[in-house]
Amino acid sequence: MKHLPTAGKVIALLFSAALLAACSGSDTKEQDEAAAAAAAAAAAAKSAQEAASAAELARLEDAAAAVGNVFYFEYDSSTLTPEAINAVNAHIAVLKQNNENIRLEGHTDERGTREYNMALGERRANSVRDYMVANGIASFRIETISYGEERPVAYGSGEANWAENRRVELKSQ
Repeated sequence: MKHLPTAGKVIALLFSAALLAACSGSDTKEQDEAAAAAAAAAAAAKSAQEAASAAELARLEDAAAAVGNVFYFEYDSSTLTPEAINAVNAHIAVLKQNNENIRLEGHTDERGTREYNMALGERRANSVRDYMVANGIASFRIETISYGEERPVAYGSGEANWAENRRVELKSQ
């Protein structure tokens, strides 16, 4: 009989604990369901945003591919032409969306000395680089190199051939 009050206390304590667990369980389930629904909605919104971003990047890459990777210059000039500016702008839009590094290769026609053409090719590549940096592309992502007259794409002497060789080529790294 001495143990009966202790047993009653233990039974009362277990009954109270079971009651508390049952009452708190329904609120937790509702909160868990709400949290799971919020997480699912956030994941769906994030995936939709990523899909839209990927579609935008694909559109920009198509626009850059349409204008090409070659920017042409006038005779003895390192100033960007309006056509070259439009083409560079398309590539700037793509480069702002990714972390790709590029190389700008400056070229010249065969007229002039080798040393002069190397310097002119470098000025042309630097002109494109400076325009890109001024429009938000980090300079550490851009490498410039001059080939001068050493790598022509059009052989022969004539204005049409020379015009094709006065260029800067953009290459991905």
